[in-house]
Amino acid sequence: MLLLTGCAIAPGQHLTPDSITSDDAPESGHVQMVQITPELVSSAVTDASGHAVPAELLSYQPESYQIGPGDTLYITVWDHPELTSPAGSQQQTVPNGRLVRPDGTLFYPYVGTIKAAGMDVEELRKEISTKLARYVDDPQVDVNVVGYGSQRITLGGAFTKTDPQSIDSVPMTLAQVVGSAGVDTAQADLSDLVLTRDGKDYHLDLNASGSAEGAIRGIYLKPGDRLFLPYNDNREVYVMGEVIRPQAITFKTAQLTLTQVIGRAGGLNPVTSNGKAVYVIRGVANLMQEPATVYHLNARSPAAFALADNFRIHAGDVVWVGPAGVTRWNRVLSQLLPLSGIVGNAALTNQRLGN
Repeated sequence: MLLLTGCAIAPGQHLTPDSITSDDAPESGHVQMVQITPELVSSAVTDASGHAVPAELLSYQPESYQIGPGDTLYITVWDHPELTSPAGSQQQTVPNGRLVRPDGTLFYPYVGTIKAAGMDVEELRKEISTKLARYVDDPQVDVNVVGYGSQRITLGGAFTKTDPQSIDSVPMTLAQVVGSAGVDTAQADLSDLVLTRDGKDYHLDLNASGSAEGAIRGIYLKPGDRLFLPYNDNREVYVMGEVIRPQAITFKTAQLTLTQVIGRAGGLNPVTSNGKAVYVIRGVANLMQEPATVYHLNARSPAAFALADNFRIHAGDVVWVGPAGVTRWNRVLSQLLPLSGIVGNAALTNQRLGN
């Protein structure tokens, strides 16, 4: 029986560098094997750290607040309470405010209709003072925005609060808006915040470190910007083979390493795994145009985990750990022993019938 089943000594899934690159393998022309070496991880780290924040985002500096439709203005004319507080001085500021109409105009007594949209506070103050001077000697006018409703930033995706945020006279940074909205850290993909400005998408890594982190925090937002924080349900790595807990692992940053993936899966199975057979299988969109890549790590030595700790995992990667030789042999035995029992029982039955 053992001779007849000798070809089944290593049944099941079996992956080796030779089997991938062999000319006899049907996938040989579509897969390339790459050894994980210090040179490889060094170049990968350099590439990852080379992503810079676009210069046009960093160079933007907010201008003075521009009045727009929906804003509420509180206009003070000193020594003239009938103009400042027509609803009565006992009323709150907002009831005495002036709402900028949808068409951008504003009505004020003795001044008439003014096209306020597009002006800043100082420009509007001068405009009112000039026209009011026909009726009031040396008018002392002050203008304040007490309600902001025209300039907003919209949010979507994995934020805790996705209500539009109004821009006021104090410039707002990206960090302030994200902090105010809150992030659903369990479901958010922090590595790919999308800032849409003037019809163009900018992809930013909220988990960036070093100078990139400081640059992202220094980005000022402008009216009409849109922030979208993707969910991480599509960012998974699949751990298979001889690990303690084979599973799909969801991650939310761009910094997940091979060591972290193996650790989350409980580590290599100390009994059944082959430390020389740790592979990261990275597919491509079209195998006919470019080959997929299989990265190989010999994890028998402690130094190998130093390499693994610097090897970045991508969404959709498959981490596969091969079985040890004794594991394959034990699996053969587990399949042969029930078969040998059946054959033995059949032989005993035939002997009894012959007697």
